[in-house]
This record gives sequence, C-alpha cells and structure tokens, in this order.
Amino acid sequence: MNRTVQAILLFLVGGVLLHAGVTGLYLRYVKAGLRPLVLAAGVVLVVAAVATVRYARRRPAGHRAPRISWLLVLPVFALVLAAPPALGSYSAMRTGTAVTAPRIAAPLPDGDPAPLTVIDYADRAVFDHGRSLAGRTVVITGFVAFDRSGAPYLIRMLLNCCAADAQPVKVGLAGQVPPVLQPDSWLEVTGSYTAQQAEDPVNGGTIPFLDVKRARPVPPPADPYESRG
Repeated sequence: MNRTVQAILLFLVGGVLLHAGVTGLYLRYVKAGLRPLVLAAGVVLVVAAVATVRYARRRPAGHRAPRISWLLVLPVFALVLAAPPALGSYSAMRTGTAVTAPRIAAPLPDGDPAPLTVIDYADRAVFDHGRSLAGRTVVITGFVAFDRSGAPYLIRMLLNCCAADAQPVKVGLAGQVPPVLQPDSWLEVTGSYTAQQAEDPVNGGTIPFLDVKRARPVPPPADPYESRG
C-alpha cells in the first residue's frame, strides 16, 4: 500500500469519527462523556492524512498499491451505513444486573415526580432501602424486557466505557403495569418505591421493584445507555 492509499484511509476513518461525534452516532459505541476524545481522534487522523499526502507529493512512491487494499474502506462505510442497534432485552436478560455494589445516594432531585436514571433509582432502592425515596413519586425511562416467567422489567444498559462492557440495570414493575407490553419498547414510568425485590438468576444481584402509577410509551432516547458519570 502506498502513502496515497494510506492517506485516503486515514482521512476516511477520521471523517467517520467526526461524523459519529457530531451526529451522536458515537453513542452506539461509547458513553457520552467520551465525545471530546472521539472528535479529537477524528481531527488527528484527518490532519495526519493531509500531512501524508503532502509528504507523498514530495517523495513519490515507486510502486502502486494492490487493488485489494481498497477493500479496507469497507469497514469504514459499514460504520456509517450499518451502525449496530443499541443493546436490548436479549442481551439484558442474559447478563447479571449491575446493581451489585453500594453507592451513596445524593438528595433526591426537586420536583414531583422527581426524574431519576434507572441506576439511581435502583441504588436508592437496594442500598438506601428506599429511605431517600419515601413519600416521593419518581419517573424513570427504559426499555421493556421479560424473564422466563413473563414478569416485566424496565431496563437501561449501564456503560463504564463502551458498549462492549455494558451491563443491565433491572427494575421490576409492580402495581398498575400496562396489560400489553412489547420487548424492547421504551416506557416512561411514574411510580413510587416498594420494598419488593427479586434475585437476579444470572449473578445473584438484587433487582428492586417500582410500584407503577402510570406508564406511557416513548421513542428511544438519543443516548440509550446510562453511566455513573
């Protein structure tokens, strides 16, 4: 492969990273906090491509690149044209819940209902035993999944870094659960704390429940994942 082909590939990869960072496509792969690094990597690769072209013009290569080397651009186009879907119920129900380590619960946000992430609700329900949730109504958003018995859960995948290390945060639904639910459909659920819990059969972690007051379908969010920061 000559330097011109190398420059083209660098430019394409850099362009894809910039496209992913600007459009939000990167959220399918890494957590939101890594956006500056994705954009910076794209800029570096584009600059490197330009520098490679300038160097190649001063020092022309003595041979041509084999045509098969152009196949290396296919993975680049695949990232743009066939981005993988976010992880859903199939992966979630085959992986143990991420609620396995105590977390310090901050004061509950103002408002009624108070908006919480799924992991925030789960941490408060399991490790704070619902004390910070007492007497409050909360609202959480996630996708629907069912266990082998058909019991419904509201789930959000938690990222430490990227989709490869994603773990589900599972919250069981009790109370006024909608009679018809579809796996992987997204719900905004309003409810209150209940002491009901279950043991995750995959890793033995604790699955808290939410006493549902109302639920409504919502479109998938731009960022389908959660993180602890």
